[in-house]
Amino acid sequence: MKPLKEMSMGELAAYVCSHLKTQGIDVVLSGGGCVAIYSSGKYVSYDLDFIERLSLGRRKLKAVLAAIGFEESDKYFRHPDTEYFVEFPAGPLAIGGEPPQEIRILKFSTGELTALSPTDCVKDRLAAYFYWNDLECLEQAMLVATDAEIDFEEIERWAGVEGQAEKCALFKKQCAEVVREYRK
Repeated sequence: MKPLKEMSMGELAAYVCSHLKTQGIDVVLSGGGCVAIYSSGKYVSYDLDFIERLSLGRRKLKAVLAAIGFEESDKYFRHPDTEYFVEFPAGPLAIGGEPPQEIRILKFSTGELTALSPTDCVKDRLAAYFYWNDLECLEQAMLVATDAEIDFEEIERWAGVEGQAEKCALFKKQCAEVVREYRK
């Protein structure tokens, strides 16, 4: 096994996810970690946000992560051999008012990582833009949308259900402009 200090963010996320799964804890990576993976590293995140599909309690998480050297510090779990940290935001796993449409299993040499699909990752970031005008999350959504294969029709459908068709149209227009600039 590769030492933790040599693991990429994706490798570490897969290692943690696989370890949790062997102990009966089913999690899905969301947030900036997904953005980093799906934008091919154009976005850098040190925070691995895992959402538990069924919460088994903080005590169990703490014990299971301690077995691989992670210590709880405030709301995070940290390991002395890596700059990445693990967080477990409160569930349920949802994007706006809906569950994710697709969960992906990504394979790394360190294990399997359960993560939001690129399309659901974009929707997750857009939700922060739609409801809190978070422009950094809008930028993250654009990074994924212009680097990974996503389903714009699904994003438009979801945005309509969320009452955010206007902001979604702006997002789509900005993505098209970025792609045009990139092709020049």
